[in-house]
Amino acid sequence: MNHKKSNPLIDIAYKTLEIEAQSLLNAKKQIDKSFIDAVESVYQLKGKLIVTGIGKSGLVGAKIAATLASTGTASFFLHPSEALHGDLGMIGSEDGVLAISYSGESEELSNILPHIHRFGIPLLAMTAKANSTLAHYAKTILDISVAKEACPLGAAPTSSTTLTMAMGDALAIALMQKRNFKKEDFASFHPGGSLGRRLFVKVSDIMRKDNIPIVEASTPLKEAIIVMSEGKLGNVLITQKEHLVAIMSDGDLRRSLMKSDFDIEKEVIFYATKNPKVIYDSSILASDALEIIEASKVQLLPVLNDLDEIKGVIHLHDLISAGIKSNKSK
Repeated sequence: MNHKKSNPLIDIAYKTLEIEAQSLLNAKKQIDKSFIDAVESVYQLKGKLIVTGIGKSGLVGAKIAATLASTGTASFFLHPSEALHGDLGMIGSEDGVLAISYSGESEELSNILPHIHRFGIPLLAMTAKANSTLAHYAKTILDISVAKEACPLGAAPTSSTTLTMAMGDALAIALMQKRNFKKEDFASFHPGGSLGRRLFVKVSDIMRKDNIPIVEASTPLKEAIIVMSEGKLGNVLITQKEHLVAIMSDGDLRRSLMKSDFDIEKEVIFYATKNPKVIYDSSILASDALEIIEASKVQLLPVLNDLDEIKGVIHLHDLISAGIKSNKSK
């Protein structure tokens, strides 16, 4: 039996996570037709969805806008104070607004609501108060009320901001699904960074096409070793009448050296791996090629045409240098 006393700081962390997790679970009961209406309303927009909010709600709103924008819904964050001083002009007649306020009475936000209403722009609200000023102006209301904040004083927004962010994620994912937003679409929104590299870069973008170490199947092993060394790929590709038939890796060579009948004058084909793993489509994602390399436990993947002729090769080190990660990596 473990008699160690629990650390009070660990207890606080556990309690905080439990309260916020329970708030998310409770919120499932708050999802109703209004959520469907919100999704449909945003989906029907011909323009952008402008997200606005003040304080902690504003910070969460900025994240929601970024998530929406990266998953196919044109969106940006607008600070209510900036809106009052000229930036309301950023809202077009075909746009919509998502306003966030737990109390629904934030002064800066309340001040811009009549102007949004005057423009006839659809207003969605995330609030906990159905009788608030924000709720009064809203076309659709998403309930973000929580039974308890994780803050022991009940003062700092904690459970409520967690729920608000999760509600924004739910809205973004629902819209993503409704738009049939695919991996390729996501890639076009993330051309830079590890996400973009994983989802956008193709084998054809980084495969080697020149100076590939290739020898004929009848080449003596000692000559093939020289070609492999000069190629600096740790492999030599073996062809027969220009068709790939085998690969000899440095691992194959080391294992061959341990054999009693090893003969450096023998043809390289005797020590090579026949029917190696290859790909025929250079348009596949480099991240998919990396998965094949990892699953096959090889370092080099030949890229062939329909006649089994070598178009190029992609090496594990090239993938790593390009910052490619497999689709299993997060």
